[in-house]
Amino acid sequence: MTAAPPATSSATRLIVILSVAGFASTFAGRSIEPLVGVLARDLASDPHTVALLSTAFALPYALIQPVLGPLGDGLGKERIVAICLGVLALALGCCALAPDIASLFWLRILAGAAAGGVVPLALALMGDRIALAHRQVAIGRFLVAVILGQLSGSTFAGLIEATVGWRGVMAITAAVAVAAAAAALFGFDRTAAAPPRRVGVREAVARYRTIVAIPRARVLFAAVFVEAIAVFGIFPHLAPLLEARGEGGPREAGLALAGFAAGGLIYSACVGLFVRHLGLSRMLMAGGTICAGALLVIGMASRWQVDAAALVALGLGFYLLHNSFQVQVTEVAPTARASAVALHAFSFFCGQALGVAILGGALQALGQFASLGLCALVTLGLGLVTARLLGRPTPMKMP
Repeated sequence: MTAAPPATSSATRLIVILSVAGFASTFAGRSIEPLVGVLARDLASDPHTVALLSTAFALPYALIQPVLGPLGDGLGKERIVAICLGVLALALGCCALAPDIASLFWLRILAGAAAGGVVPLALALMGDRIALAHRQVAIGRFLVAVILGQLSGSTFAGLIEATVGWRGVMAITAAVAVAAAAAALFGFDRTAAAPPRRVGVREAVARYRTIVAIPRARVLFAAVFVEAIAVFGIFPHLAPLLEARGEGGPREAGLALAGFAAGGLIYSACVGLFVRHLGLSRMLMAGGTICAGALLVIGMASRWQVDAAALVALGLGFYLLHNSFQVQVTEVAPTARASAVALHAFSFFCGQALGVAILGGALQALGQFASLGLCALVTLGLGLVTARLLGRPTPMKMP
């Protein structure tokens, strides 16, 4: 498919619809994190167990990618996005009625699997329709909605839980997903979509083998896996850590976590300047360095306001890394973008799911500073290594 410049009305319409969808997806995913302590008390469970509700969302998000990628390439990315948003809305609505922690885990698994068909396929759609020269800025703009979903999900849940309870928070996330499903169902311009083609298991496996054989693709998949472990592992544990040292509850945790999204918004506002004046290699090095410094500050276990400021820096550093990886992966296999982006998302969310468990064990065994100090070393090394490996982009085609 020939990529169109982003200034066309059809591309603008596409980005608006995808932004609504991306907002709903991340709004649902992040809303659980400030509620860990409340859920533990209300459902009579251990906070470390309840923190794994983030894993229950992230792991199926990852595991469903090898299925959704070929479906998007074959049946149409727009169609799969709309279906996934509908299932997400249903699962979130049922979360509000969950009678116990086990039921909530299963419903979060379903919600995570459905959310897995939104942001990765949105990136693939932008790869289809927006020229590479403009794509990093366009994806950066799309990320504003995704980040606002993160910001609203964590902050909103922490601020209103005392008023509507955690069940009310879940019901509101379901309503947002319903609105996004309607926008996707009725808003996409399907005249621009590629005609459906047969989806076969053998063809899908062969396509994945071809993508994984590309050296640049392997670097990108490994990079986001490591990045997710090092950056996101601490998020669900932040609320219990704040409570344990008398720094507050869901409200303070939600406001602190909102700092990460605020850092992402700073990145989105400045992405054009970063691309022009830094370039890929310097963006990666800067991202790794900023993440490392922020993680060290959080590891010092100071006041929650200091954590919030450090999370702003962490968000900026993360998106300097992550958006650079995202743009590269949309071009690594142009004839199978949905499959390539699906493998990328699979790697990222496997890392995010494992990171929660890894950081939970590390916090208990090593303490907060040592655990996050190790994460800081990892992000610093990641930025430097990927700057060297990806700093000379070469156009990649499917063999």
